[in-house]
Amino acid sequence: MFSGIVEALGRIAEIRPEPPGCTLVVEEPNIAAGTKVADSICVNGCCLTVVEADARTMAFQAGPETLARTNLGMLKPGSPVNLERALAVGDRLGGHFVSGHIDGTGKLIERIDHGDWSDFWFSVPRELARQMASKGSIAVDGVSLTIVGCEPDRFSVALIPYTLAVTTLGPMQAGDKVNLETDILAKYVQRLAESQNW
Repeated sequence: MFSGIVEALGRIAEIRPEPPGCTLVVEEPNIAAGTKVADSICVNGCCLTVVEADARTMAFQAGPETLARTNLGMLKPGSPVNLERALAVGDRLGGHFVSGHIDGTGKLIERIDHGDWSDFWFSVPRELARQMASKGSIAVDGVSLTIVGCEPDRFSVALIPYTLAVTTLGPMQAGDKVNLETDILAKYVQRLAESQNW
């Protein structure tokens, strides 16, 4: 489990093809120094297992399902990625419960800047929009955000200067693809409602 509070921006140092998947090598010395093989790290919101680690880098294997259903398949050497280590029991929970299991992807369709602040509108698949509500939580590329506006095929968030400065969201432009994970509680509520018709 994760909280959606990004600890650091990493950088893709290398992508090793391993058909049908690949190994992503991420450089971020502060996190790598305390990481060991088999640890779980949230990379752009996607929970991945560390398969190699040294003082500066961590390597993760990504299969064809992960590459096709997330934005990880679009990464290139030099691409920035949001990183968060798994929660430890007793940690403060500053965001919301994030599983690291991506529900789908969306695209930034409109960015409205107000000086150092920004409002973003993202497209969202309709089946995920049913699990979203204004003032509810959403993880966008692993960043815990509060939903402002919520419509059947899009939603908005308001971003503070700090979030824009320390995550991959800052340089994002219209058309960029993002990983989405809806609030875990919304999934259970939807399932309970659906089960009434069984």
